[in-house]
Amino acid sequence: MDEGTDVLIIGSGLNSLASAMVLQRHGLRVAIFEQAPEPGGAVKSGAYTEAGFTHDWAAMNLSLFAGSPFFQEFGAELTAAGLEFVPAPKCFASAFPDGRWLGIDSDAVSNEAAIHAFASSDSRAWGDLSAQFPDQAAHIFAILGAPFGFRPVAKNIWNLLRQKKLSGALDLGQFLASSPRAWLDQTFTSPHVKSTLAAWGMHLDFAPDIAGGALFPYLEAMANQAFGMVIGKGGADTVTRAMLSSIASKGGLVTCNAWVERVMIEQGRAVGIRLADGTEHRAAKAVIANVAPKHLSTLIGKTDPACDTGYDPVYDKGLQSFRHAPGTLMMHLAMDDLPAWSASDQLRDYAYVHLAPSMDQMARCYQQAQAGLLPDEPVVVVGQPTAIDPSRAPAGKHTLWLQVRMVPGEILGDAAGQITARDWQSAAAPMAERALDIVEGHAPGNTRQNYRAESCNPG
Repeated sequence: MDEGTDVLIIGSGLNSLASAMVLQRHGLRVAIFEQAPEPGGAVKSGAYTEAGFTHDWAAMNLSLFAGSPFFQEFGAELTAAGLEFVPAPKCFASAFPDGRWLGIDSDAVSNEAAIHAFASSDSRAWGDLSAQFPDQAAHIFAILGAPFGFRPVAKNIWNLLRQKKLSGALDLGQFLASSPRAWLDQTFTSPHVKSTLAAWGMHLDFAPDIAGGALFPYLEAMANQAFGMVIGKGGADTVTRAMLSSIASKGGLVTCNAWVERVMIEQGRAVGIRLADGTEHRAAKAVIANVAPKHLSTLIGKTDPACDTGYDPVYDKGLQSFRHAPGTLMMHLAMDDLPAWSASDQLRDYAYVHLAPSMDQMARCYQQAQAGLLPDEPVVVVGQPTAIDPSRAPAGKHTLWLQVRMVPGEILGDAAGQITARDWQSAAAPMAERALDIVEGHAPGNTRQNYRAESCNPG
């Protein structure tokens, strides 16, 4: 039994690694336990198709990490440990079935002009949003970055009321509670503009009619314009590798293939963990479990009536009944060239091309996946990382990063009535073909050269 550690951390995703670095800065000894063969959670990269092609397993866009308070504090240390970003000034675009397209980059003037081609009123609305963004962002990030609890929330509300007055505060509160569709319908008139922005909600599992989702299309659009986008040099795992290096340099330990079977609790306090092989590790200070709520329920069991906090059936039920958003099918393609987009060759310069024709289609896709059905027309997010970072493929070659959103974790049927498989081992390939049909509808001829499809984050 190991008793030489202050804090044990379950899971090795970026939240766990960031926690470890913060704790180490305060002089605490940390050890991380990961059930997978390699650390990093969703932020890892590898040659998933063939040698020489580096693909991001899940996460590709690192802009939120690069702009986070954590990076502001630890950026110099991580850069010294090998972290490198590559800027992507051409951030995202949408291609539509009618042959039109709309792209958003880091140039506000060109964005307004592009939007003006769809609706002059939308161009003016975009200009107003751009002008207001610095002030709004300060309040939004303060709210998002506040600790949980009554006092921090009350403080932020008070500051908001004092600075923006009552009407402005109410407007912001209404916005934060709005669905993407409600905000977009209120702000813009062009279906193309609305769909281009609504696609960002799907990245965060906020379909057009999900309350609280308006924030994400707004933030992604405005932040990409204001700051641009970044991806990782050589792969998104540049972040993971740098963080692991920093943790190891301070004596932190990361153990993979380590399935945590139980959090040991004594007198209402987490004191250690037990692995599936029976090994026990004790923590002098704390156990941090960065796991899904249902998994946490398995790890800790029911709350203890004998401890100080007492039995809490509401908490227990909340853990056990937690429902995930639909999952995502990831596809990795090794390419001789980037897609020959029918709408415009300029689409080849963008980090992301969204194939999400309308908000109605996005909503239908989400509802089908929530019902356990393979969507008949999924949203396809086409990432073109080698347009930004050529080092990820052999000279002249490219990779594509495809997210098929949404798909059900547990397959109960197929909305199109074509795929009979009910497990992901059998359904991944035909579902990948459905996604490729959508891509080839916009870029005929060169996306079926070599790809590997795998189920990622399946609900």
